[in-house]
Amino acid sequence: MSKRDDLIAKYAEELSTKCNVKPDLALLTKVTIGCGPAIYSEDASTVAGSDAAELETIKKNFLMKKLGLPESPKLMEAINAVIDVYGRSNRSKYRAVVYYLLVKHFGKEAVYG
Repeated sequence: MSKRDDLIAKYAEELSTKCNVKPDLALLTKVTIGCGPAIYSEDASTVAGSDAAELETIKKNFLMKKLGLPESPKLMEAINAVIDVYGRSNRSKYRAVVYYLLVKHFGKEAVYG
C-alpha cells in the first residue's frame, strides 16, 4: 500500500470510531487527494478546532472556494457541528476527515464526481 492508501485507511478508521460514520471510501479517497500534499505534513494534515483563524480559512478556502457555497452564518455553524461530531477534546482532527464530513453535511459530493 502507498502512504496515501495508509492515510485513507487511517481516516476511514477515524470516521468509524470517532465520528460514528460509515465512510464512503470512494468519496474519502477523492477528498483526501483534493487535500494535496497537506496530508503528508504533520501540521497541515490536522485542524485546530479551537483556532478561529484556521476555521475561518476552512470556511473561505474550502467551503466557499472549493465547494462553491455562498457566504452565510450556516458555514461556520456547519464547521462547528463537524468539530463537535469529531469530538472537541480530540486533539488530532485530520483535515481530510473534517473536509469529508463537511462535504457530506452540505451534500456536495458532486464536486468530487
